[in-house]
Amino acid sequence: MLTATNLQRYADVLIWGLKTARTKRFRKGDIVMVRYDMAALPLAEVVFAKLLDLGLNPVQRVSMSPAMEHDFYARSNPGQLTFRTPGDEELFGSVNGSISLRAPDSITHLSDVRPEKIGKAAVARKYLSDILDRREAAGEFGWTLCIYPTPELARHAGVDQDTYAGQIVRACALKKADPVSWWKDVYRDAQAIKRWLNGLKAVSYRVESEQMDLTVTPGIQRRWVGISGHNIPSFELFLSPDWRGTQGQYYADQPTYRSGNYVRGVRLQFRDGSVVKSSAEQGEEFLRKQIAMDRGAGRLGEFSLTDRRFSKISMFMANTLYDENFGGENGNCHVALGASYSDTYDGDASQLTPEKKKELGFNDSALHWDLVNTEKKRVTARLASGRSVTVYEDGVFAC
Repeated sequence: MLTATNLQRYADVLIWGLKTARTKRFRKGDIVMVRYDMAALPLAEVVFAKLLDLGLNPVQRVSMSPAMEHDFYARSNPGQLTFRTPGDEELFGSVNGSISLRAPDSITHLSDVRPEKIGKAAVARKYLSDILDRREAAGEFGWTLCIYPTPELARHAGVDQDTYAGQIVRACALKKADPVSWWKDVYRDAQAIKRWLNGLKAVSYRVESEQMDLTVTPGIQRRWVGISGHNIPSFELFLSPDWRGTQGQYYADQPTYRSGNYVRGVRLQFRDGSVVKSSAEQGEEFLRKQIAMDRGAGRLGEFSLTDRRFSKISMFMANTLYDENFGGENGNCHVALGASYSDTYDGDASQLTPEKKKELGFNDSALHWDLVNTEKKRVTARLASGRSVTVYEDGVFAC
């Protein structure tokens, strides 16, 4: 699957991502949580050793097995479903970094679990992500994640294991002797595009394709971010819009797996910022229950574009990390239902209180679900002057 050399390079890229994602420099003695599925143990061991060599304190956490996760949702009573593990709040309040290695042995084991139980557990544990959001805004926390190839992922992507692993190797530049240098070049090029986008001061963006016509309002005090080290790989540039200005039709032609459910052909109709009509060619009932998870689940938390010149991802990978960064022939646009990202605030993110977020139209939700469109499309920005400028066409930023 991945060679010993691949694993060493993968770990180097992940640590680059971790350092890049945090605004303050790591210091010796800082705590870094390494969370991994059992199948990713070979990579976890390499990452663990490298963190020790850097003088950091790795804290390892193994994810639940598919059977454990299924039993948790299927057997838990309401108290168990919302149980707060002693020590979690202290750990999350002290941790300085997190590297997550996702290697699922199953991605459909929750298909028979009631979505509302999954939603209830997510809402109950949102306080932990809120802690990390505050620490990240203060520069005290950084995170990154990746996937490790498994037979399950390859099967659902419809390819053999070698082909699947090959996509990971190409996407993360693991064939290069110094992949970190390549990532630094991509990071530099993305910085130039973000400066151009942010300099336009657009008041709205319109996305048009064969099956989509969507208007997104960035809102005030927003900035484009992305290719920041948070995800390996990540080629998307995105912002968290003012959810109240979303209008029109969005279509996700790329399928998605979420909480064990396969969903395909999602159509969303927005009016005054909220989903007023939703449908899916497959998984429609699950889609509607996710949208009903909480008040913010039917609103936009993210608007994103990927430049095909950066991304080497050319096939469906049955994993959101890769699918939301699809390059292919046309790049991709994706939106996320649910939670917004505080780092898209064009100001001191540590001052972005819940009240301020509400005032500016940053969406809040326990859900964050990326839905991807890979059609040929044009994205135009309407400027304050009333002029329209094409910012993205045929998978490429126009700067």
